[in-house]
Amino acid sequence: MAEVVEFRVPAASAQTLLVWGLEPEPGLEHSLFSVFSKFGPLYSVRAHRNAAVAGPGYYAIIKFYSAGDASRAQRACSGQRLFQKSPLKVCVCTKQKGFQQQVLALNSNKCQELANHYFGFNGWSSRIITLQNVSGFDGGNEELGETLQKRSVKYLCAVEVTLPSHGVRTRGVALGEADIENSEDPLEFVTATRRVQKLAVGKALSSAFQKILLVVLENGKVAVEYNSTQEELTDSLTEEELKGLVQV
Repeated sequence: MAEVVEFRVPAASAQTLLVWGLEPEPGLEHSLFSVFSKFGPLYSVRAHRNAAVAGPGYYAIIKFYSAGDASRAQRACSGQRLFQKSPLKVCVCTKQKGFQQQVLALNSNKCQELANHYFGFNGWSSRIITLQNVSGFDGGNEELGETLQKRSVKYLCAVEVTLPSHGVRTRGVALGEADIENSEDPLEFVTATRRVQKLAVGKALSSAFQKILLVVLENGKVAVEYNSTQEELTDSLTEEELKGLVQV
């Protein structure tokens, strides 16, 4: 049996574990991460103090990217002491009826963490096709007068992600934007420009990863499929055409 893992924030109840019976200790979240990350990559580990009516102690919410990893962790860890004196209770979170959570794309750092886990550091690569300054292309600022609105910096970026061993290549295009409070300050302008460039590159990288579906097999091997539902017009353009489109 295979499971599909996407480069998106885990939202399914089957990907989330509830851990309770936790004893207060320094570095509790680190201890939880050390134990549960052995079963697969984690999106997040959050420990919370019990409500007053529940008595002393803590509980934790642990989100896996893979429902299969979460299930294996639950079976192996529930009722075990692990890093504390009393046994932990671990269960897969039940779905809340009538509650729908928006599925969000992973940020670029999380995408890279997930890619490194499944492909290895040398199993994938990314490159910036183009990074163009498109500030002022919306027009109208000169007629309205710059004093009526803040000056903004905008960069449009196109990034390509390649998985050589799987023969998959995807692209992402994104816009980064920020307002400049004091456009006469050169340091603020340079700082804002660098921040916007980094933002545009990160968003474009995340967009490229959204088109990759990981098919994780029972034996641990990973196959890759192209997510055609995320396909964009820019995917069919040549590199020269894409650069020209961004410049226009």
